[in-house]
Amino acid sequence: MSHSHLTISARKQGEYQSDDGASAAPKQPRLKFGKSAEDTDKKGANRRLKDVEICVPIVYGTIAFYLGRKASESQSHKWTVYVRGATNEDLGAVIKRVVFQLHPSFNNPTRVVESPPFELSECGWGEFEIAISLFFHSDVCDKQVDLYHHLKLYPEDESGPQSTKKPVVMESYNEIVFPDPSENFLARVQNHPAVIVPRLPAGFNLPDPVPIENLHEKEKGDTKDHPHSQWFMNFSEADELLKLAAARQQVQAHIIKLRRQLSMMDGLPQLSKPPTGYEFT
Repeated sequence: MSHSHLTISARKQGEYQSDDGASAAPKQPRLKFGKSAEDTDKKGANRRLKDVEICVPIVYGTIAFYLGRKASESQSHKWTVYVRGATNEDLGAVIKRVVFQLHPSFNNPTRVVESPPFELSECGWGEFEIAISLFFHSDVCDKQVDLYHHLKLYPEDESGPQSTKKPVVMESYNEIVFPDPSENFLARVQNHPAVIVPRLPAGFNLPDPVPIENLHEKEKGDTKDHPHSQWFMNFSEADELLKLAAARQQVQAHIIKLRRQLSMMDGLPQLSKPPTGYEFT
């Protein structure tokens, strides 16, 4: 699949079906937007921060329960499709709305969810591909992300009757990367538990966060207390955290390099030795 200013590859590698719930799952490549054009930059708090990236890990998928005795020929399963934070945190600070495109046989197959948690539930008997479109707040990005997920109702092991207690879970992990974010966006998510932001240089001041209209008036948007959270996959493995830490160090090293270049341009005295943790060879 291709999308303007967005590259997606090996999408299927990130899909994972749960056998026991809350088990670890493999990850997949990032979705990265192209950098903002110079002429789209604005002054003030909407000013773009060059050489900075904000990463938002997300999980999207479906969970399906067999209805058992309550099942009918046309409604054998109750299922939910959703987009959640990888650690079940509220994504409302980044995502404005999510549009789910269901099979044409459903009434009103285009479903728009305007606030977190971004999910919808339905009943049916057939499996099909669901298109999921993510739309972001105006100070985040003016592009949308289009994802595709296959609704799975039946387990791989079909021996014996299907359980009504153990659902079929199919999820995909991804990371949406926003290069050159606006100061507004960075200020709002700087301490957000669902968003990965680089450490900023000492003395760098961000504007006061601008609250999103009606954001705090809506229902609780995280999925930590979600009724199906016990079945969600765990995408927070220690090795991935180490990779994130390494990425942060690379960003920090790049920032230090840029600060040195700026200080040279301004004619300021240079550091006599590299900061702790960085050695010249």
